[in-house]
Amino acid sequence: MKLFFIILFSFFVLSCQKKTEGFNSKPKNVLTPIKVHEGKKLMSTNCYLCHSPSAPESEGRIGPPMIAIKVFYLDKYPVKADFIKAIKDFTENPSHDKVILDDDIKKYGLMPKQSYPDNMIEKIADFMFEYQIEYPTWFETYYRNKKPNWQQSGAIYEEAEAPKTYAEIGLNYALETKKILGKNLMGSIQKNGTLEALKFCNHRALPLTDSLSKHYNATIKRVSDKNRQPKNKATGESLKMIAYFKNLITQKKAYKPIAVESKNHVDVYYPIETNSMCLQCHGKNINPEVHKQILKLYPNDQAIGYEENELRGVWQITFKTKE
Repeated sequence: MKLFFIILFSFFVLSCQKKTEGFNSKPKNVLTPIKVHEGKKLMSTNCYLCHSPSAPESEGRIGPPMIAIKVFYLDKYPVKADFIKAIKDFTENPSHDKVILDDDIKKYGLMPKQSYPDNMIEKIADFMFEYQIEYPTWFETYYRNKKPNWQQSGAIYEEAEAPKTYAEIGLNYALETKKILGKNLMGSIQKNGTLEALKFCNHRALPLTDSLSKHYNATIKRVSDKNRQPKNKATGESLKMIAYFKNLITQKKAYKPIAVESKNHVDVYYPIETNSMCLQCHGKNINPEVHKQILKLYPNDQAIGYEENELRGVWQITFKTKE
């Protein structure tokens, strides 16, 4: 009888423990949702090219850090809608009468006018207003001299998960390569002019791309149906991708990276669009001295005659899947 009660008691204890565990604990293999704000990635891939948050104060940047833009605009435009509108108005049509960061304009010059996809600037400005953003170590000391009690406004952003698909990884590699090439090119234009920038493209663009290919263990190329460098000539599948993306851009439709799987590798394609900076060497009205230098460096050049927001070519990122 005593044994019976011991067994019965044990049954109730175990039942209660199991029920409590099932009621209070989270189900296994369920991930907590992660906030994703498109503006953060857009800022990193487009703005940090010139407005790096990590470069020292005296080098590595060709514009003020994004945190400076945020705090000075917030001082003048504390209401979100006004903040976004002011940044959009200046970025899309930079002019001296709209300047807020007077000291930085003297140091870096006026930002060149460029074209941007629909709503890109609004998304970046929205992220800047709502969240804390990265800044160089020197900035806090610099700004505290102006406002001793300064603290950056905004919530702390939760990072999204790392990309998992070939298309996502390939896009990241393309954008990182674009950032490094663009930073060097724009710095060269700013310091020495367009003619010196041509020399950079001729001597350094391919080696830089090759070094990034080794770093990422993937082949990174820029290819075009109107190539300047012979090694950048599009063939086969890349020509099909150029035609596909060209059609989307002409119709002003959104696009995403495309992954094409083959037996031993995967190719990821993503478009390269022109902006006002590109047209200095790829447009319809190129400076005669610049055009003369282009023909000297590239006798068989085909890469001219573009307007803004046209397809210049595609990124082709190749991953080996089998040796």
